[in-house]
Amino acid sequence: MYDENGRRYLDCINNVAHVGHCHPDIVKAAHEQNQLLNTNSRYLHDNLVDYAERLSKTLPEKLCIFYFLNSGSEANDLALRLARQYTKHEDVIVLDYAYHGHLTSLIDISPYKFRNLEGQKEWVHVAPVPDTYRGLYREDHEDSVTAYANEVKNIIEQAHKRGRKIAAFFVESLPSVGGQIIPPAGYFQKVAEHVRKAGGVFIADEIQVGFGRIGKHFWAFQLQGEDFIPDIVTMGKPIGNGHPIACVATTKEIAEAFASTGVEYFNTFGGNPVSCAIGLAVLDVIEKEHLQAHATEVGNFLMKLLKEQKIKHPIIGDVRGSGLFIGVDLIKDQAQRTPATEEAEHLITRLKEEYILLSTDGPGRNVLKFKPPMCFNMEDAKFVVDTIDKLLTDMEKEHLDQ
Repeated sequence: MYDENGRRYLDCINNVAHVGHCHPDIVKAAHEQNQLLNTNSRYLHDNLVDYAERLSKTLPEKLCIFYFLNSGSEANDLALRLARQYTKHEDVIVLDYAYHGHLTSLIDISPYKFRNLEGQKEWVHVAPVPDTYRGLYREDHEDSVTAYANEVKNIIEQAHKRGRKIAAFFVESLPSVGGQIIPPAGYFQKVAEHVRKAGGVFIADEIQVGFGRIGKHFWAFQLQGEDFIPDIVTMGKPIGNGHPIACVATTKEIAEAFASTGVEYFNTFGGNPVSCAIGLAVLDVIEKEHLQAHATEVGNFLMKLLKEQKIKHPIIGDVRGSGLFIGVDLIKDQAQRTPATEEAEHLITRLKEEYILLSTDGPGRNVLKFKPPMCFNMEDAKFVVDTIDKLLTDMEKEHLDQ
């Protein structure tokens, strides 16, 4: 990225400009379709069908119905409506520190927000984040997967005792605001079993982490294993490389239940010709430039460099991630793993002075989050880690001098 004075910045956090800022293929696709036709979705257009078909090839076969919208918040709001109409239930289980969007309905299911506003609604239930580094059940637990899933099972049982019924378990496939968390494989399967037994559905929010970012798979929920398929998947942010487009994918059964009310779902601009042309172009670039494989290669290299820094600098407690979704957990002490909040903020500020854009997440605001555009390369990785090394070394010297 460049500022108004032409100074170059290395962007390590923009997962919206998925294939790169102002990618010429995306700009061209938008311009050409704008010159030809852009209108609302009352009018039939091949781009809509072509795009749905292309997306369907990336997903499990049962996720075959697509709704197009304009933002991730719109997508998550619709997912909530779909779940409630299908199950005839109201309640939602979410993970602690979750953030699912800015609409009123989504603030209500986002502990990250509602704890600072009107508090938790009766129909919202909060489960612990399956964090094996600083969560309830850590890396030394004999079966953290079952333990974390049982927390959800207990929530369901307690809700039933109060006459509540579960509509959905709503989760980011990789919790980002919660601290760049990688849930242990098998967790989703066990949770889905409990939720579906209670008559609910499983909603995977891929708005931050989809479209090949994790490298190994196109969708982050696929890290859980081939035997796991969500009932609803939501998409946003990277889907349009900065253009406002979003999507909800679901099953025929859920879509039919939603349509059975006789009240049509209509979104004026969702799935318009320009948005779909851009969406198709993003998929083309991911494929043409082998960005999913690139995310694996560069992500593995970046993880390797960061883990080397973990050995050198005690402030780095954990390095976790997949592909180009990586978290570096900064701590004050190894025993308590106390979040190094002030140190993280200082490091981010110093990095910006070095023209590197990085940010923090997690409840302690101490986790450095890497979610760069997918064109982020080996040279970029080495440059940012070398700079972090230099700055941490300076911070350690300053601490000793005090």
